[in-house]
Parts: sequence; C-alpha cells; structure tokens
Amino acid sequence: MFEKEKKPKRFVIKEEQNLGLAGVYVVVDTATGVNYIMPVGGNGPSGITPLLDSNGNVIVDAH
Repeated sequence: MFEKEKKPKRFVIKEEQNLGLAGVYVVVDTATGVNYIMPVGGNGPSGITPLLDSNGNVIVDAH
C-alpha cells in the first residue's frame, strides 16, 4: 500500500582490484565526493581511509 521512497546509495564502489586472496576497493561517498580506499581480505573489509593524491590531498570527485 505504502511504498518507501528509494534513496540513492550513499557509498558506491568506483573501482576494485583483486590481489589474489585479498583486494582493494575505491569507494566514493556520493554526498561529499570523497574517495576512500578499503582493503578487503578473506574476512571481509578491514578498514577504510580517505584516498590521497601524491601531494597528500584527499581525492574528491565532482558531484
């Protein structure tokens, strides 16, 4: 009867790289554009941190 409003996803996977038994995801916060790097191992994600460029600045996508 009542349909829930579908919200866009806040975090999306922009890129992924398989490194054998582990991997790395680049995740983007669609609200802020900030890119994060998230290592993933056999037990799932093990943390998340902002992705930095070569000058130490946080990488932000235009949104």
